Amino acid sequence: MTASEIFDSFQQMKVLVVGDVMLDVYLQGEAERISPEAPVPVVRIQNKEIRAGGAANVALNCRALGAQVAIASITGNDEDGRALTSLLQENDLDTKLVRACDKRKTTVKTRIISRNQQMIRFDSEEDTDISLQDEHAFIDAVLKYLQIQKPDVLIFEDYNKGLLKENIIRQIIRHCRSLNIPTAVDPKKKNFFAYQGVDLFKPNLKEVKEGLNTTLTGLSLEQLNQVHAQLQEQLQHRVSFITLSEAGVFYNDGQHAEIIPSHRRNIADVSGAGDTVIAVAGMVYARTKDVGIMAAWANLAGGLVCEEAGVIPVNKTRLLAEIEKSFLEQELK
Repeated sequence: MTASEIFDSFQQMKVLVVGDVMLDVYLQGEAERISPEAPVPVVRIQNKEIRAGGAANVALNCRALGAQVAIASITGNDEDGRALTSLLQENDLDTKLVRACDKRKTTVKTRIISRNQQMIRFDSEEDTDISLQDEHAFIDAVLKYLQIQKPDVLIFEDYNKGLLKENIIRQIIRHCRSLNIPTAVDPKKKNFFAYQGVDLFKPNLKEVKEGLNTTLTGLSLEQLNQVHAQLQEQLQHRVSFITLSEAGVFYNDGQHAEIIPSHRRNIADVSGAGDTVIAVAGMVYARTKDVGIMAAWANLAGGLVCEEAGVIPVNKTRLLAEIEKSFLEQELK
């Protein structure tokens, strides 16, 4: 299949994203003076924008690539939760598995921006584990959905906000394996080794260092292959896919391993890049089972969204153009 044919095939894909959703609020204005009350700038707010973040941004990226996307998560039973759910529905996402919980509040990250620079961010959130009652109801709903809909891939997006408890993770992975549904995860420290049996494990370098409790001073292929072996010993997963920030990405599936360098970019904002990477990686891996293509395309996609300010999904047309350009450059070498 050509790149264009693979992109066309995304239209027939069904994706389920499971994880922590959040509302990203951007307050934009001008900072023209220093406050007389403290040595801080005064920002006169001129515009307010809300966007979907966390697992919701993963879902938006999958939708931007053309897939039919459902999202399974929790919000607070509050105004922010209703605004987030409405935003997801406006973007053609299936929110039937998004539960509003009376005893929780919706995660909101508010950024104050002036002249395209983030001045400060403040968060409103609750990161305690969800109750047993909510846990059991959530598991039942997700497993039923998997049994009926049989999506082409399930992507976990874990931000350690209390939804993805170990029992939830393991029951969902077990059910996906029984149905032959590929699974991918962008993990965080708390549940790092809970994703046993996942197909695609995508931490970043910082998370690997924390999870394995190692300094990992070098980034040679040999050292990263050793990291894969350490992860594989505990997770029994199929593919390690590690993002290395400005150094690019590394992948190992037990047969092939490579470090793919990053592409030169005019970086505006790295927020949400990891969401884009796991979305592209999960879909491409599910469609092609080719880890080299998966890693190369996800690497390109992550760089593209870093050129834009704020958390935004990848542009499908631009990504395809970048992929075809990159392929042509390799052919000419």
